[in-house]
Amino acid sequence: MPLTFAAAGEVNTIKLIRGKIETIRHLESMGFVEGAAITVISRLAGNVIVSVKDARVALNKELAAKIMV
Repeated sequence: MPLTFAAAGEVNTIKLIRGKIETIRHLESMGFVEGAAITVISRLAGNVIVSVKDARVALNKELAAKIMV
């Protein structure tokens, strides 16, 4: 399921990242890699704030939809 549907506070594992190679590399550089634990901290209008690899990152809904958990 896309990260946009993950429940807040629930720990998930990244299964797949979709999109163009540039998008995938950008997300990987921020710590979004397959197998990494990710937690949705909060959401607002589809945009999410997540915790990944001991860092908090804000993602817009388009990027969040490319991350499958």
